[in-house]
Amino acid sequence: MEEKENRRIYLDNAATTRVREEVLQEMLPYFRDNYANPSAIYTFAGEAKKAVGKAREQAAALIGAKPNEIYFTAGGSESDNWAIRATAEGLADKGRHIITSKIEHHAILHTCEYLERQGYEVTYLDVDAEGKVAPEALQRAIRPDTILISIMAANNEIGTIEPIETLGQIAHEKGILFHTDAVQAYGHIPINVEEMHIDLLSASGHKLNGPKGVGILYCRENLRLGPLIHGGAQERGRRAGTLNVPGIVGFGKAAALSGETMQERMERETALRDYLIDRVLAEIPYTRLNGHRQDRLSNNANFCFRFIEGESLLILLDQKGICGSSGSACTSGALDPSHVLLAIGLPHEIAHGSLRLTLSEENTREEIDRTVEALKEIVGRLRDMSPLYEDFVKRQ
Repeated sequence: MEEKENRRIYLDNAATTRVREEVLQEMLPYFRDNYANPSAIYTFAGEAKKAVGKAREQAAALIGAKPNEIYFTAGGSESDNWAIRATAEGLADKGRHIITSKIEHHAILHTCEYLERQGYEVTYLDVDAEGKVAPEALQRAIRPDTILISIMAANNEIGTIEPIETLGQIAHEKGILFHTDAVQAYGHIPINVEEMHIDLLSASGHKLNGPKGVGILYCRENLRLGPLIHGGAQERGRRAGTLNVPGIVGFGKAAALSGETMQERMERETALRDYLIDRVLAEIPYTRLNGHRQDRLSNNANFCFRFIEGESLLILLDQKGICGSSGSACTSGALDPSHVLLAIGLPHEIAHGSLRLTLSEENTREEIDRTVEALKEIVGRLRDMSPLYEDFVKRQ
C-alpha cells in the first residue's frame, strides 16, 4: 500500500511527455546499426535516407500536408523563429508589419521583439477573458503593409483552442501569410493545413510522446522561405546541419501513432479532465478555471487559487509525488505572473496562484482523485497561513 501511495503522478504533459515504447524501438537502430549520414551517397546511407523520407511522410499526413512541405528542425522554438524571421526578412520590400497575439509562446513574442528592434512594427492582439482572439480584432489590425499573421493553434498554458480556420481565411482573403504555432495542438486535435488556410506551422516531437530536440516547420510548397541556419545543403538547402536521424524517425513514428489514436485519446482525456475540473471547482472554494470551458485542449486544466502562491503549491505537490506547473516550462523560475493570465484580465494577486495540470492517456481516475485530495489539503494549509485570507474571511 505504501509503494502505491508514493508513486509519482505526472500531470505536466504540456511541458513534455514520456517517449512511447514503440517510438523508442523505432529509433534505436539509427543510433548504432544504421548510423550513416543520410546525406552521403554510398549504399550504407540509403537506409537512413529512406527512414527520414518515411518520417517526413508521417509528419505531413497528420496535418494534410505534402512530404516536401515538411522541414525538420531542432524543435518548436527553432521552427517559430524560422517562420517569423525568414518571412519578415523575405517580404521586407512589401511591408514590415506583423500581427500576433499577447498570449503567444515566448518563442514568438521574443522573436517579434527582436524584429521590432530591426525596424519592423508588430501589433499584439488582445484576447477575451477566455483567451480567444476575436476575428473582428484581426480584421481591424490588418494594414496595407501587413506581411504576416501568427496566431497559435492552442495556448500552452490555459489550453484555449483558437479559431484558426477563421483567422487563416481572413489572412488569405487579404493576401497575407498565416503562421500558427501548433506545438501544443499537433497530434492532439485535428489540423488540416489546406482547410485551415495555414501557410506555415510549427510543431515539436516531445509534446506527442516523441523525442526531445526535434521538430518540424511546415512550409507551403509555393513559399520561398530563406534559411535560418546557414551551412550545408540539408533539407533541400533550407536548413543546414546533419540530420538527427534517430530523432526524426522518432518524430515520424510519434506522429503516426498520434493520428491513429487521436479520437480515442481526446475522448478519454476530456472525460478525465472534466472530472478533475468539476471536482476542484466544487470542492475548493475561491478557485477559478482559466481558459475556455469547452474549446480547450482535451488534457488541459488551469486553475487559480486565491490567497496562495503557485510556487508554494507546486513545492508541496511535489513532496506528495505530484508533478504540475504554474505555466510554461520555458518560464519556470520567473517572478512575474504568467503573461497569458495577465492578458485574460487577471490581477497579479490572483494570477500568482496559478496551477496547470495537463493529462495524458496514461493517467487514471484514481490519480485524479489523489491529486484533488492533495490539492484540498495543501490549499487549505497555505490559506491558513495567509494574512490576506484571514482578513478576507473576517470581512465575510
